[in-house]
Amino acid sequence: MVALSCYCSVTVINVLRNVRLGTVTLVICLATVLVAFGVQFAVSSARARSWSLRRRVTVLGTQVVLTYLPMVWFDASWGSMQGPLCASILLTLPPRIAWPAYGLVVAGLIPYSLLAGAGPLDAGYVVIAGGLTGLVIYGLSRLADLVQELHATREQMAKMAVTQERLRFARDLHDLLGYSLSAIALKGELIQRLVPVRPEQAAEETADLLRVARQALSDVRLVSSGYRDMSLCDEAQSAGAVLAAADVRAEVDVECGRLHPAVDTVLATALREGVTNILRHSRVQVCSIKALVEGETVRLTLVNDRPHEGPDHVSSVVRRGGSGLDNLRTRFASIGGGLTAGVREDGRFHLEAWAPLRPHGTAAGVPDAAPERAAA
Repeated sequence: MVALSCYCSVTVINVLRNVRLGTVTLVICLATVLVAFGVQFAVSSARARSWSLRRRVTVLGTQVVLTYLPMVWFDASWGSMQGPLCASILLTLPPRIAWPAYGLVVAGLIPYSLLAGAGPLDAGYVVIAGGLTGLVIYGLSRLADLVQELHATREQMAKMAVTQERLRFARDLHDLLGYSLSAIALKGELIQRLVPVRPEQAAEETADLLRVARQALSDVRLVSSGYRDMSLCDEAQSAGAVLAAADVRAEVDVECGRLHPAVDTVLATALREGVTNILRHSRVQVCSIKALVEGETVRLTLVNDRPHEGPDHVSSVVRRGGSGLDNLRTRFASIGGGLTAGVREDGRFHLEAWAPLRPHGTAAGVPDAAPERAAA
């Protein structure tokens, strides 16, 4: 606005310096200058970018009339008045049309200046001033647009960051506490049955229940701090104990050695989600848990029999997708892996997850010292 006001003032001074104009003509020319720059203010505003093409062409045509009519009618010379018109052309028309039109208007300043009686130096000055004025107004207008877009983008990114943090918090709570709370409920029921008949074993299960409860509390703290690290081997041992408490024969075979912290955590999360689903949604007698390294890929497989609601129901649930499975697919996709789950031809439920030994994407930046950090 300051730049446009300055250019408007320069044009008004050029008009006032024209001593050939009469009072009435001078007033009309000054009014025309003010109206033309008023149109330029509207064209340079951010709202003008959303105008329809018809409205743009109409406004541009109005500015053309305001620019050239006084020149022809009153034979008035007002310096670089074509500069704002050049800026409007660049701001309103598509680039493939705007730039040739801009060049045509600037080139037209040469014969205009010569016919008005200006010398070669004055004609060159008018051409440079007109072309430069158009570029400056266009550049400042676009700069203002970009600044507004930048502020809007920053605000949107801040909202997205908040949303992502909420999703992370909800996902981690689901993945971590779902398993722990299911295990606590299961062991509580087991202790209730054992107290009258086998109090010694009930005491042992009570100690195990306290351990799971403390682990759940630790998980909550890790979620709230935004950092957590899990071990697939530890989760496999814990899953075997929990399944045994639920009278499920667990076949655990985890032979994958030390894994990258990001891969280890995602695979452990997948195992925990699978065991949680077994405890919640199915009636299982045998469960197989295997994890092997195949080349540059580590593969986790969890297989169980006798889905509680029947194969058709389980398949439909998997097709619809649940919060847990969707979370897992997102996690594995972020490191370049994948996950499948469903009832296969053998009538058993298979959860299979795989991940590269060296994770891809942002997860690759997880430090190798993560276990030490978690221990600290």
